Amino acid sequence: QVQLVESGGGLVQPGGSLRLSCAISGSIFSITAMGWYRQAPGKERERVATITSGGSPIYRDSVKGRFSISRDNAKNTVYLQMNSLKPEDTAVYYCHVSRYDGDYWGKGTLVTVSS
Repeated sequence: QVQLVESGGGLVQPGGSLRLSCAISGSIFSITAMGWYRQAPGKERERVATITSGGSPIYRDSVKGRFSISRDNAKNTVYLQMNSLKPEDTAVYYCHVSRYDGDYWGKGTLVTVSS
């Protein structure tokens, strides 16, 4: 099993920044990908950014140039740096990992972009 705990969400004004963190614990071997998804009210969950083992990060078009995903292997933590935030970025952000036995999700952290 893998446990994921997100942190760092909150209320921010348009143009502001936030950094989300996802602490990964449990059986972390054989994780093939990790990343972030989000779900806005009334909308489907969508992939925001993913980083794979040995691969380059992948971003959805609407966040390219504004968001950056990174990982700290020593801390078993994945981050999402979000800059130039827009009201349409408002959503619950979920940490996600893929492993040989399936997908794992955190409980989510709410990001609200509003003036």
